Amino acid sequence: MVPLAPTMTSSPSLLDRLGLTASLACAAHCALMPLLVSALPLFLQDERLEWALVGSSAGLGISSLVRGYRRHQRRLALVVLALGLLLLVLGRLTEEAGGQGYRGVVLVVLGGLGVALAHFLNHHLSCPRS
Repeated sequence: MVPLAPTMTSSPSLLDRLGLTASLACAAHCALMPLLVSALPLFLQDERLEWALVGSSAGLGISSLVRGYRRHQRRLALVVLALGLLLLVLGRLTEEAGGQGYRGVVLVVLGGLGVALAHFLNHHLSCPRS
């Protein structure tokens, strides 16, 4: 009797392990996310941490987009990044100054979306589909 090839016997086992891992990760995510989201404001109340996050977003964004610009030579992503970072900084300053209502939060969220959009544009411009 000839044994089955290793790829034939290991494939279903591998798929089962991947499925089990994905299912457990999904269950843990569903169970823990509500707890983490409700506790998040406790960890992010420190002004230094919030400015550090803005600074790291700026540093990562600038280094990534400058490299991308060297490849694709288009300024669009850099302009969107600059606007996003400007909105982030204005939002943080508004929050620190005791901005009225949700003005600071809205600016920070729009700025974060702008930074994310800049990364998306940079990736799209750097890796065009063939």
